Amino acid sequence: MKMDIGTGDALIIVDVQNDFLPGGSLPVPAGDEVIPNLNRYIAAFLFRELPIFATRDWHPPDHCSFHQQGGPWPAHCIAGTQGAAFPANLEIPCDTHIISKATSREKDAYSGFSETELDAMLKSAGISRVFIGGLATDHCVLSTVRDALNQGYDIFVLKDAVRGLDADATSAALEEMAHLGAKLIDFETIVPA
Repeated sequence: MKMDIGTGDALIIVDVQNDFLPGGSLPVPAGDEVIPNLNRYIAAFLFRELPIFATRDWHPPDHCSFHQQGGPWPAHCIAGTQGAAFPANLEIPCDTHIISKATSREKDAYSGFSETELDAMLKSAGISRVFIGGLATDHCVLSTVRDALNQGYDIFVLKDAVRGLDADATSAALEEMAHLGAKLIDFETIVPA
């Protein structure tokens, strides 16, 4: 299947932050491998002057998901820290729409749509097709895809630009996304004109 991108399409980069990369406090195995591929997608969307969104965990230091608060994760992506920053080699344009999530101490949020303006921003931009890549496939990517499908978007998961925390859970997440109606594609599928 070959396709083109154009009006009505947007790219969403999910949580590609330093703490989720090798050396970070919650590293996704080979998470850094998504960056060159995401940069190719970014270039293709920029070439067509299409909008780019990037979600990020933006936790308070005492977030409920952290071990210290009884949660499942080590402290990560604390707002304003280097761990929460996008990596320097991810070529995010200056006009990228940044969506901060899980900003409340009391509530965790895996999806970029959870208590954010993402849906309203996409709808106001006339977006109907969303291309999603990032970290981690088995958590935040999956949750974002589920919510995007529930909101009625046509979803394309960039299978060459996602990585998960657990191999088995990642395979199951990809199967679930496809079962729900998302299309799994890679860069060779997109033909920028």
